Amino acid sequence: MANSIKIGLLGLGTVGSGVVKIIENHQDKLMHQVGCPVEVQKVLVKDLSKARGVDIPSEKLTTNVEDILHNPDVDVVIEVMGGIEHTRDYILTALRNKKHVVTANKDLMALYGSELLTVASESGCDLFYEASVAGGIPILRSLVEGLASDRITKMMGIVNGTTNFILTKMMNEGSAYEEVLKEAQDLGYAESDPTADVEGLDAARKMAILSTLGFSMKIDLDDVRVQGITNVTEEDLQYSKQLGYTMKLIGYAHRDGENVEVSVEPTLLANAHPLASVNDEYNAVYVYGEAVGETMFYGPGAGSLPTATAVVSDLVGVMKNMRLGVNGKSAVTPQYPKQLKEAKDVYSKYFLRIHVKDQVGAFATLTSLFSERGVSFEKIIQLPVKNSELAEIVVVTHKSSLKDYEEIVQQLRDLSIVESVKSSYRVEGVGEV
Repeated sequence: MANSIKIGLLGLGTVGSGVVKIIENHQDKLMHQVGCPVEVQKVLVKDLSKARGVDIPSEKLTTNVEDILHNPDVDVVIEVMGGIEHTRDYILTALRNKKHVVTANKDLMALYGSELLTVASESGCDLFYEASVAGGIPILRSLVEGLASDRITKMMGIVNGTTNFILTKMMNEGSAYEEVLKEAQDLGYAESDPTADVEGLDAARKMAILSTLGFSMKIDLDDVRVQGITNVTEEDLQYSKQLGYTMKLIGYAHRDGENVEVSVEPTLLANAHPLASVNDEYNAVYVYGEAVGETMFYGPGAGSLPTATAVVSDLVGVMKNMRLGVNGKSAVTPQYPKQLKEAKDVYSKYFLRIHVKDQVGAFATLTSLFSERGVSFEKIIQLPVKNSELAEIVVVTHKSSLKDYEEIVQQLRDLSIVESVKSSYRVEGVGEV
């Protein structure tokens, strides 16, 4: 093994700076783990004159990615710059040049992970990506190694800290969505363009990665049903509280036999559910295995040092493999062909809020639609809408197939007595009232 391991770092933003700090401050621990020093050889930046959060000698900075990708002294490339197409090309080049790669790029891995892992294996290189899901929580390594002997049947969790922060504030403080979003942006939890977070796309990419690993089945981003939080209202959250639930954006992956479903959507969780108490920017993933039963992984889902910790942990894994001479042999291709559930095979309870004309027989008409498909109500609230001739009806159904439920909702929209379907959400567990 070399006298030292030399790193090429693509990006020196929040996470990249954290990686440099950990490598510098934990050098004794890294040497104990792998038997040699770790050195940052070159760092790709956009602007050489920009002030940095860490001290790096100017000769180690470069604006030319070729100084890293084709540098014979660089053993491992760490990618924390983000982006997809250009970044994919960089990583492919690094792997083909026999450089191991660690990335925190969930977007890239969700779209091109299979291709990149194949090239890594062919090149005899490692490609690790623990930091791409849930920041500092070692969930991917736990699925691949800690639960390798088990058969995972379900994973559900909060995998986006931005939306969890927003919903926590809205739920606990009664704050308006736009107000909390601005606060999240000011605190650095949300980007200036928060679309990927609030529309559920960020969480969907993470669930595609988790499902592929947990179920050993190639799940693509397009296989994930996605609904964001932009339409969640204060009224929805108040009814959630009244009924004994907490609203969270939940990533959900479930396997029945060989068929799977994967979704990301606002979900009403019973207050007793462990995920209901995960607040602010924190993430948590609940994993069900046939042998181990229920486990939950909890921790900070983002931030400089938590994410950088996951990156450097992957780096340690690469270096241990270098010492053992087994690089490129850890990637396992999916074992099973993809089999997605049809809507008729997806079952859940649902929260539905509608406005109807406040007239005799209206409620009977509504209930007949549900009963025709064998869907019953677990809870019902009916209140007059102020200053109108409308009534607001809120129901929580017993379990129904997604197919039946969606057809009921469409029929409700077509009824003359229904002024509007205000909201509809998945429900997990039994509320307290």
